[in-house]
Amino acid sequence: MEQAMHALVSLETALSLIFQPVQLLHLIAGVLLGLSVGIFPGLGGIAGLSLVLPFIYGMDPISGLALMVGLVAVIPTSDTFSSVLMGIPGSSASQATVLDGFPLARKGEAARALSAAFISSLFGGLFGAVVLTGFILLARPIVLAFGLPEMLMVTLLGLSMVAILAGRVPMKGVVSAALGILVGTVGAAGAGGSARMSSYELPYLYDGFKLVIVGLGIFAIPEIITLLRQGSAISEEARLGAGWHQGIRDWWHHRWLSLRCSTIGVIIGVIPGLGGSVVDWIAYGHTVQTSKDKDNFGSGDIRGVIGPESSNNAKEGGGLIPTLMFGIPGSGSMAIFIGGMAMLGYEAGPRMITNELDVTYTMVWSLALANVLGAGLCIALSGWIARLTTIPFAILAPFLFMLIAFAAFQSAQDLDDLITLFGFGLLGILLRRFEWSRPAFLIGFVLSDQIEIYLNQAFQIASLRFKHGFTEGMGYIFSPIVLVILAITVISVVLGLRQARMIRSEGQVPVGSKRAPMLFTLLLLLYALVSFIDAMMIERITDKVLPALMSVVTVIACSYLLLRMRQASSSDALFADGEAVTGDQLLPHGLWQTLAWFAGLLGLTMLLGFIIAQTLFFLAFFHCRAGLKITTNLLLSAAGIGFILTMASLLNRDFPAGLLQSLVHLPWPFK
Repeated sequence: MEQAMHALVSLETALSLIFQPVQLLHLIAGVLLGLSVGIFPGLGGIAGLSLVLPFIYGMDPISGLALMVGLVAVIPTSDTFSSVLMGIPGSSASQATVLDGFPLARKGEAARALSAAFISSLFGGLFGAVVLTGFILLARPIVLAFGLPEMLMVTLLGLSMVAILAGRVPMKGVVSAALGILVGTVGAAGAGGSARMSSYELPYLYDGFKLVIVGLGIFAIPEIITLLRQGSAISEEARLGAGWHQGIRDWWHHRWLSLRCSTIGVIIGVIPGLGGSVVDWIAYGHTVQTSKDKDNFGSGDIRGVIGPESSNNAKEGGGLIPTLMFGIPGSGSMAIFIGGMAMLGYEAGPRMITNELDVTYTMVWSLALANVLGAGLCIALSGWIARLTTIPFAILAPFLFMLIAFAAFQSAQDLDDLITLFGFGLLGILLRRFEWSRPAFLIGFVLSDQIEIYLNQAFQIASLRFKHGFTEGMGYIFSPIVLVILAITVISVVLGLRQARMIRSEGQVPVGSKRAPMLFTLLLLLYALVSFIDAMMIERITDKVLPALMSVVTVIACSYLLLRMRQASSSDALFADGEAVTGDQLLPHGLWQTLAWFAGLLGLTMLLGFIIAQTLFFLAFFHCRAGLKITTNLLLSAAGIGFILTMASLLNRDFPAGLLQSLVHLPWPFK
């Protein structure tokens, strides 16, 4: 009874916080940002949250949470535009929507498909928020019983799911997750402070890599480079057609399908790490399997839009369950969300539903309200957004490069931030090219500190328990909850191995020659060997265990993959290579040629400072790649520089300074 009263008081407090004018403004701002990011294919919540993360530092905690929740809630709604209008998945969670949404648009029924999708997304988002509210009330007593061994097992469960369910080759998922953990161990060890991976020689690495830079590099840069290489507008026309009311009637007619798929979305969202890469396909499969008339699927059946769109928004509510209760990210965007919570002074985990229950409910119902605002804005702004997709991406890309470089620099206010950003961008491109799971990498990176803390503390406490008797020590490690989670982990791995071949973590990646995929696998193996040698040189055993263990896992897994590659035929999924295209499939612009533009921007910044370099970059890029006339070039360049100056001034931020600024004293913003 006392717990129920406490929950009701917390819920009342949360509602009063949400409807404060300042919090509503931040929530609306987050929704608008999410809408802006979501319409660009491939960017998604990870890139969007990574962009805003540097700017929430020092913000009022509730306002910062409202901004992040608003952004992450609306992206599964707004990414529908590219899926329906362009036939390009807006994110991994909207791949299945393309199958029937795009054919409907080609029939002149884009408005019908969009309205059905938006209403389905709204229902799914609200359903997820309701389920999350109830789950918090029911799960609170169970979560309070979780100690260090239990938290460690939940973390391992999350890693096992994200690794196994990462793509056609499960072992690649294992390597991706282990590699993310390895990269997360770079720098000073949390327990003993030992410097790992050249942290003594390179002071920049002593604090480890920043989540903002890793998120932007691994996800945003590869997608921008891919779109830029296509050398055209995202969409050829902005025609929506009629049928807005018909789409709403379609949803009501299939409301029970929407409810079932929303339930699927919540369940998939609860499973740590699974999230968007599979939820839409499971919902689409359920839609097809439960339909009597299957003939129109794939050629413009509205049910093929309602099912996936109901599930992918409900997934966000489900994804908050492991994120808030256990600190285990339910998806890549939730991994970034945990980093944002830490910057605002909140630690994701059991404490959120014990000491911060009102804040937890604030996030839950901000999610619900953001879904309402997002769906309404998507419907109201559909005509304008459809026109935006007809702008050549060569005009949009320089602005995105500018924002990414500026956001990355705010991590440590060091030029090395830009070098690190480029390095992770290159890694992200290669992971995407060879179909290695980037979400698995990112979640492994986020969980690395948590795994190490739980592992060390559980080991220390278990050692003390064993001194009082073997039975007491074993009882502490293998508690009933641990055994249940262990059984769930084993079952999930077995089932995951059966389903893995159905999952495309990076979309439909073609198979190429053996040489490039084998070379990349060999490079990962060499990195793991170097990491192992470095770990063995650390004196404190608590600081060496995790990097050494993950190095061994990566070495064994990569060696296994290389042996399989030597024996497998060239048509095997092991040799997935995004560059293995010929003829009409060839993109107009080469990978390295396009990446060189971004490298040039970063190089000029190191020499001349950010503002001067960005101005020159705008002028050169708009002239050479976009082919704009001098007047348009100057206007767009001035608009871009004016925008970033205004943002920096409002946020009181500095720009990266180059070699020129160390030789000549210049005023702001050139210093």
